[in-house]
Formats: sequence, structure tokens, C-alpha cells
Amino acid sequence: MLKRYLPIFTWLPHYHKRLLGADMLAGVIVTAMVIPQSLAYALLAGLPAVVGLYASILPQLFYTLMGTSRTLAVGPVAIIALMTGAALSSIAQPGTEAYLQAALVLSLLSGLILVTMGALRMGFFSNFLSHPVISGFLTASGILIAASQLGSLLGVSSSGFTLIERAITLIPNLPAFNPYTLGIGAGTLTFLIAMRRYGKQTLTRFGIPPALADLLTKAGPVFAVVATSLITWHWQLAASGVAVVGAIPSGLPALSFPWADASLWRALLIPALLISLVGFVESVSMGQMLAAKRRQRISPNQELIGLGAANLAAGITSGMPVTGGLSRTVINYDAGAQTPAAGAFAALGIALVTMSFTGWLYYLPIATLAATISVSILTLVDIPMLRQTWRYSRSDFAAMAVTILLTLVEGIEAGIIGGVTLSIALFLYRTSRPHSAIVGRVPDTEHFRNTARHDVETVSNVALLRIDESLYFANARYLEDTVYNLVASHPELEHVVLICSAVNLIDASALESLDAINARLKDSNVKLHLSEVKGPVMDKLKKSDFLDALTGRVFLSTYAAWREFS
Repeated sequence: MLKRYLPIFTWLPHYHKRLLGADMLAGVIVTAMVIPQSLAYALLAGLPAVVGLYASILPQLFYTLMGTSRTLAVGPVAIIALMTGAALSSIAQPGTEAYLQAALVLSLLSGLILVTMGALRMGFFSNFLSHPVISGFLTASGILIAASQLGSLLGVSSSGFTLIERAITLIPNLPAFNPYTLGIGAGTLTFLIAMRRYGKQTLTRFGIPPALADLLTKAGPVFAVVATSLITWHWQLAASGVAVVGAIPSGLPALSFPWADASLWRALLIPALLISLVGFVESVSMGQMLAAKRRQRISPNQELIGLGAANLAAGITSGMPVTGGLSRTVINYDAGAQTPAAGAFAALGIALVTMSFTGWLYYLPIATLAATISVSILTLVDIPMLRQTWRYSRSDFAAMAVTILLTLVEGIEAGIIGGVTLSIALFLYRTSRPHSAIVGRVPDTEHFRNTARHDVETVSNVALLRIDESLYFANARYLEDTVYNLVASHPELEHVVLICSAVNLIDASALESLDAINARLKDSNVKLHLSEVKGPVMDKLKKSDFLDALTGRVFLSTYAAWREFS
């Protein structure tokens, strides 16, 4: 029981010096590389930069205790920061105490939702976010995040959480751009993109080992932060209008509970639920992928509790909603992290920076952080997935397109809710009209195939009808119509065999339809038979009166039915 709820006890008793060395090295590397990200994502959410540091300390320590992934790194991420800013913008003005208070309530609510879902073992709930919807949401979010950083890259003001709002506030201010800010932003963008595309191969040409070259390439944002901060300080560009991070409070955050009125908690409930689901899906997807590479496993339900605890910790330490971050997790994995202790060492490193070295960040240009965000979210815009979905499934592409358009035009909540709603509606529509086929026997075999696709043997007075879907309330009437039309169009029929090899469920509505079909066929002097009924389905049928009233038989296989009537 202790290991179940505190997974740290599954690996801590086996911890040794070699693991300690690897985790400490990974922690130092992650500390250096995620500080710019943490600052940038707090600003993206409309919060003070230091909030990003706070959200990278205690939340990561709590996840170390309760999480099951050996390499997942928890902290602020771009998508959650954008969703946080969108949720809080309707509550209070950015920069106010009320805005910060609302952020803490949002973190607590998200934590409570995740912990509750974990306790109820509701990890499956994230399955309602289909991959096309998630992909569409991430693509639209990437575009929104990039658009939100244009103002900072140009040195002009812009606001809003939809593409239209950003355009309306940005375009009139374009003539007032700051050339120094533009130079820093464009230079940083160029450098970071060049490092991503050509950094490793260029460094290896100079004789640097591939592993070190890869690490230096990933450290591109750190080099950009140092260089642009020195440039801004040396030439005092802040006096020329270059926006800088400015004074960041030093010291660790005090523990506190955001006592807010009930109306604020109610207003943030839906945003917190959406943030929880999106954060959980992103985190678990990354955790499972990396765990599979090392032949490890994670527990989705325990991940809910671990991420929930991390968000509760953020809420009581002046942080913001957090989850397992893509970029920081990849950095942690590539740096050689062996256990969750690497995350704890990174958290301690960020705590040390927060206590003693925040003064060094005073001259860090906002444009540098904007460039860092813009480059890091390039991977979210998944054009190949758009093309593949368009070619493979127009209905799934419709859900993806609706998610993208609603997210860009109406906002994040509308995009997710619209995409999920359309996905469920399309699923219900598809399953309400299940594919069925009249099958015949492939000559000299025991195999049966669709008569419309294959040259097969049939018997004139027998219809072998294969149903390729579970039977439930949405398609029960469609099944009745299919069978009735079949019998009406074939007056010579004496037997109808429903092949149930693809039927995993028959609910009460479908059972009632089967009773009606059986009675209707009996009046037409046609016997109804079943074949290849799965065990769990048969167990349910035996609890009803259907089998007693069935005019025909239940065959173990379609071939057995064929032999009976041919």
C-alpha cells in the first residue's frame, strides 16, 4: 500500500552511488536549461516571471514522491500557461493581486481534480480526447502562442487569447516597433533555429563528441540568455526601450492557502478541468513513450495523483498550474536521468537560483524569452498529421479542423469542448449505422467473406449476415431495418444467421430489438440463428429470456451453420 501511493519506495531502497552521480548531473543540466523556459511560461500566462521558478520547485519535489515515471520533469509548460492566461483573463487584470490569487486557486482546483480522478481510477477519462482533437488543439495552440509573442519580439504591446484579438491589438502598433528589441528577437530566433537544425552536425565537424554536441545544441537557449543579457547590460538597452525581466524577488515562496470566495472557485472549475485533462494527456503520453524505451512502465491512475499533488504544491507556494513538460522531460532523459531523484536535484538547483542568483536575470530581454517560446512550440504545429488525417478519415479531420478553428477564433475552452463534442457525435453517428455484410463460403475452405467483394458460395434459402459493430441503443433500430429489408428483398429465405464475431456488447435496447426481430421473422416463417457469439455476450444473453424464445440455434462457428443448411 505504501509503494502504491508513494512510488518513491519502489526505487529508493535500491538507490546507489552510480545512480546518484547520473541523477545529479542530469539535475544540474535541467536546472540551467529550464530556467529561461520557466520565466517565459510565467510571462506567457500573464504572471510575474518569478512564478515560473516557484512552480518548478515544490511541485517537482512532490511529483518525485508520488509519480511513477523515472524521467518525467514537472513544471510550467507552454500549453498550460496559455490555458492559464486565457482562464484568468476573464477574472482579473494581469499584474494585479487578484490575478495572482486566481492563478493559485486554479492550481489548487486542478490539483484537487487530478487527485480525485486518481483516487477514483479515472485515468481512462482522458480517452475522450481523441488524437485528432489533441493534435488539432496543439497545432492551434502553437499558432496562438507564436502570435502572442510577436508583440514582445517587436517591442510593441498586444493582448488577447484568440488570433483575432491578437491581430486587432498588434497591427495598429506595428509602426511603433523598437529596432533594438527587433534586433534581439530576430537574432535570437535565427540563432535558436540554426542551433536546432545545424548545431549538432556543425559541432561534430569541429571534433566535438556527438553526445556533447547534442547537449550543447539543446543548451542553445542558455547561450542566448547569457549573450543577450550581457548585450543589454553593456549598452544599457533598457533605457532605449528594450523590455527586460527586471527585478525578480529572491528567496523561496512562503507557504500559504489562497482563501478566495466561492464564486471564484466556481468560475474557474471548468477551466481547471480542461487544464487537468490536457496536462494529464500531455504528461502521460510523454511518460509512457520514454518508459517504453527503457522497458519500464507507469501507472496512469497514480500519475493523476502525482500530478495532482504537484499542482496542489504549486497552489500553496505562489506557483501556477504545472504538468510534465515535453522539452524539459526530453532534456532530463537525454541528460541521463535514471530515477525521479534527477527531478528533485533540478528542483533544488532552481531553488538555489531563486534564493541567490535572481539578480543576474535583471537584464534578460523579454524578446529573448519570446524567441525561446516561439522556437520551442514549433514542434506543436503538426502539418504531416493534418495531411494524414485528411487522407485517412474526413470525419476525424472535421473534428480536427473544428478544434483548430474554434481555438483560434473563440479561444481554448471552446476549441477543446467543440472538438470533443464533435468527436463523440461522429462516433455515435458511425456506430449508429454499423457496417454489415452478406457473406458466403470461400470454396473448399471454412472461411467466409463479403459476397459483394469476393467470389463465394451461397445458399438461396440462407442469409449469413455479419454485423461489424457492438449492438447498443444507437444502432438497435438500424439493425432491425437491415434484417427486415434483407428478408423483404429475398422471399425465398428460410434462415437468417447473425454472425456476431465483431459484437462485444448487446445492451438492453439491442436485446429488445433482437426480440422484435425474432418475433417478426417467426411471423414470416423465417428462423433466426446466431453464430460466433462471444463468451461475455452469451453470459448476458443467458440471463434473459431471448435464448428460450429464439426460433433457431446458436452455432459455435459460421462454418457449423453452413454445414447445417447447405
